Amino acid sequence: MIRFIPREEKFFDLFEAQAEHNVHAARVFKDLIAQWNLESPSFQKLQDIEHEADITTHEVYDRLNRTFITPFDREDIHELASELDDIVDLVQSVSIRMKIYRIDRSDAPLLSLAEILLNSTENIQKAVAELRRPEKQRRVLDYCIEINRLENAGDKALEEALVHLFNGRPEPLEVIKWKEIYEGIETAVDKCEDVANVLESILVKSS
Repeated sequence: MIRFIPREEKFFDLFEAQAEHNVHAARVFKDLIAQWNLESPSFQKLQDIEHEADITTHEVYDRLNRTFITPFDREDIHELASELDDIVDLVQSVSIRMKIYRIDRSDAPLLSLAEILLNSTENIQKAVAELRRPEKQRRVLDYCIEINRLENAGDKALEEALVHLFNGRPEPLEVIKWKEIYEGIETAVDKCEDVANVLESILVKSS
């Protein structure tokens, strides 16, 4: 009997909305870094995106509690929604730290990390868009492979950023600030890989 009850497909729409929030946040952050200004409206934009992302995530959880037949395991739905939401939270958190610390400039290493993050979120968006189509599993895996490659690029970019940071005789307080900022964005890139790992697990279980 259960086989003939239609699955709730709304989850895929919500995952796609979450992925879009991630891309939007990463793009706004990259633009903020490219044209750094402590009075930029981008800070408010990021706060608004984070708020919208929270609403979408809570809708996933609420629907999960009310749905009988889900498109895949409930635990995977919860984990995917949570990992997707964490990306926006991390990006917004870094922007807040930069404002609190009164960072007066941007730099090339941070812009490089921001570009890697944007590319990672764009690949997540593409992968999530194909998740509802069983015949597109190979394409989803290809996007996951690219996300893993970008995570490695993020590790390398963080290493280069820290080398740049410790070059010469930097002020200790500046080192503390910038190290936290660099590592915050690299953590967001790592979180993209976590999303890819969840997607791969979902595909393995459904195959």
